[in-house]
Amino acid sequence: MATTPTAARTPRRGEGSYDERRDRLADSALRTLGELGYARTSLREIASNSPYTHGVVHYYFRDKTELIRYCVRHYKRQCVHRYDSVVADSSTPEELLEAFADKLIQTIRDDAPMHRLWYDLRTQSMFDPQLRRDVLDIDGQLAQMIGRVLDRYADLSGLALTIPVATAYAMLDGVLERALLRSLADQPGALPELHQTATSLLPTLFG
Repeated sequence: MATTPTAARTPRRGEGSYDERRDRLADSALRTLGELGYARTSLREIASNSPYTHGVVHYYFRDKTELIRYCVRHYKRQCVHRYDSVVADSSTPEELLEAFADKLIQTIRDDAPMHRLWYDLRTQSMFDPQLRRDVLDIDGQLAQMIGRVLDRYADLSGLALTIPVATAYAMLDGVLERALLRSLADQPGALPELHQTATSLLPTLFG
């Protein structure tokens, strides 16, 4: 992988605050992690794909686990409002269904590496207790995000959700994960089927 000269990669005064630099490193790390996965990514690999040296990465993060935990929280700040525009802009149940399904497809097209990383980290947290709290936190935030979509559908349709939000989230998350895997495998029809499944499944959760 191409690298820039060390002098150009060392942080200097005026490049931003400590937290801003950590955020930039997290952005670089997320891209590398999304490409290679948790197990295959080292701090050195992350540094080679960032504007900073391996030593500078170590300055901001003690080890890979600390960096990953920071990345998980950074990721959460970016993704937990993904469907807020769907909630705000929909004025009928049908509009919400279409907009929600369209957004599901868009996130796979635009953010497949981040979705892949999320499922990877969630699995890794079953083996690494240091990741578990952060992963459970973001999982809860994602459930709340879906809950806002479900609440809006209930308001627009006049119907009530018949199962717990957590269960509905798990069902929709499973649909998304399967579509992601099929899309990564270049299986034809993965995204159209995701759209069809989402628009047909969500109304069945209400009564």
